[in-house]
Amino acid sequence: MQELDGALDPLGDEAAAPTEQAEDAEADEPAEVVPDAPRVLRVDPRDAGMRVDVYLSLRFEGWSRSRVATSIRTGQVRSEQRALKPSSTIRAEERLVLDIPRLAPRGPKPPHPPVVHEDRRLVAFNKPPGMLAHPVGRTFVWGLINLARELYPNEELHLLHRLDKETSGLMVLARDDDANRLLKRAFKDRRVEKRYLALVRGLVPWEEREVDAPIGQAIDSPILLKQGVRDDGASAQTRFRVISRHPERQLTLVECAPKTGRTHQIRVHLDYIGFPIFGDKIYGQDPEVFLSLYAERPLPDLQARLGHPRQCLHAATLSLPHPDGGEVTLVAPLAEDMVALIQPEMFHVEHSDDPADAPR
Repeated sequence: MQELDGALDPLGDEAAAPTEQAEDAEADEPAEVVPDAPRVLRVDPRDAGMRVDVYLSLRFEGWSRSRVATSIRTGQVRSEQRALKPSSTIRAEERLVLDIPRLAPRGPKPPHPPVVHEDRRLVAFNKPPGMLAHPVGRTFVWGLINLARELYPNEELHLLHRLDKETSGLMVLARDDDANRLLKRAFKDRRVEKRYLALVRGLVPWEEREVDAPIGQAIDSPILLKQGVRDDGASAQTRFRVISRHPERQLTLVECAPKTGRTHQIRVHLDYIGFPIFGDKIYGQDPEVFLSLYAERPLPDLQARLGHPRQCLHAATLSLPHPDGGEVTLVAPLAEDMVALIQPEMFHVEHSDDPADAPR
């Protein structure tokens, strides 16, 4: 069993206060904290011509023009190409270097996530667990979008959808504005078919099952972001199919096909039918588990309660209309930490160009 010391941040993309009194999960870093490395911003050609103090104050909420100007004068903000003044007009492709503690990364940059599909309109990555899709909060952290833009520095990449920080698997980005517009419409119109793999607690007794249960905010929970099944909730349907059972660990690998897109839908429905996801910090657990992590005072028996550092949920396949016509099915191999929990020879996701070969 993996150690839970340094377990993944329980908030991630879903950051929200667990009680009415705790409204802000992240505070600004102390000014004396020095970043390990500066952050480099490449100026998009569409922003060329703006004053640099205006550009940076608009890009970073809470950073006023006067504070930007001070940072430029003290050398905390500079250009790689020339001497910079607050009134300087930024240039297309100019690289601005930021040595501002809350805006520059701390710690080593993570490896670029594996590319599992690439064509002239799309690129798809297999996001590892623990990586944000997009940075959130007031302090810079590396997200998939930052790393993707390093790999494709001359392109305007667009995130088409998001995954929770703890969820691994497929993230698809559009490589041009037209592809972004077409594919976001496809997501909105539910023309994208998603399949996830989840390791759940217990040995599931059925082979296939569809859950039709409306979802809304969980009643009487001290965790404000928690959702639950309730009669007045939004319509939600998920189809489940057993892939493999693992009696030695009392776990079942289940394929999950959501027909709707409600917050935490798969996690809520699996908990509702009595098979919560292994490692989930909210569903299938007493509220004190999540609240202790939120308060940064983990329970002494946290490892025994969770069993795994993160929720074992993986975005395995996506079938979506291609901007150039037709349909493409993308596949992301199961995350290594989930493979390690089961016998690899019993289940392995292989990449296939044939949609008929995708898990159904």
